[in-house]
Amino acid sequence: MTSANVRVPAKINLCLGVGPVRDDGYHPLATVYQAVDLHDEVRATAREDGEITVVVHADLDARTEAADVPEDDDNLAVKAARLLRDRTGVDLGVDLAIRKVIPVAGGMAGGSADAAAALVACNEAWGTGLSRAALEVLAAKLGSDVPFLLHGGNAVGGGRGETISPVLARGSYHWVFAMAHQGLSTAAVYAEFDRLNAGSTVADPQVPDALLAALRAGDAVALGEALSNDLTEAALSLRPELEDTLEIGIEAGALGAILSGSGPTALFLASDEQHALDIAFALGSAAGCADVVQSRGPVPGARLS
Repeated sequence: MTSANVRVPAKINLCLGVGPVRDDGYHPLATVYQAVDLHDEVRATAREDGEITVVVHADLDARTEAADVPEDDDNLAVKAARLLRDRTGVDLGVDLAIRKVIPVAGGMAGGSADAAAALVACNEAWGTGLSRAALEVLAAKLGSDVPFLLHGGNAVGGGRGETISPVLARGSYHWVFAMAHQGLSTAAVYAEFDRLNAGSTVADPQVPDALLAALRAGDAVALGEALSNDLTEAALSLRPELEDTLEIGIEAGALGAILSGSGPTALFLASDEQHALDIAFALGSAAGCADVVQSRGPVPGARLS
């Protein structure tokens, strides 16, 4: 049977503005995504009996907690395959094999990345022939970050994050990621955000003009100064040790420091590769770091490999 292999990047949020919770339980977001060259791989092999299976493999290091990734119908890649099959009426099944490198529950959209990759891989393995635009419509049904992981590069996200529009941007950026020993539940962080803001007025979120100007100019220093995340207080409330990690990176001269999405992965912007190496060396001694990884962005979204 036909197989297809897809590489898909992690995402980071250069800014994450969070508005008041809506009636449907979601929060309106204003964010700028960037795809970075930390990749999962998803291989889809068509099968004739209609069964959909998934197996998850992880690099043998501290970045991932593969045991926390479901190997059943709760896996987002499986949900993506089922959604594509329902949409196209194909009667084939698929074996999905996921190689995890993106941290699990690390605020870098590893599950959403795998869903995006599964859409592309199954579309190829089944020969269903949907366009990228049609896949993006399905992606929005799977989760807030999934459409962007198809898109890649830089993009503004609106709605609950699923509405994507390109960003005029120049340059490539050097990042250092400090991976935590344990993941952090996105739902728990948003619940803590709501608790901390109970009784107060939460403004509608906006993407900072300074951040968009920095991207247009390709100015890493200005970008570092413009990084922001409205979930930081909530994440630090649940995991106060992350503040020490952020401070170490700042003391090492990072141009900017921020938690990725709902955390707990901490991001540090460097001026060049050597600067990134210096920051990574400093973070290596941080008690809260399970691993330190250097990366660059932006990179393309989910692609056949």
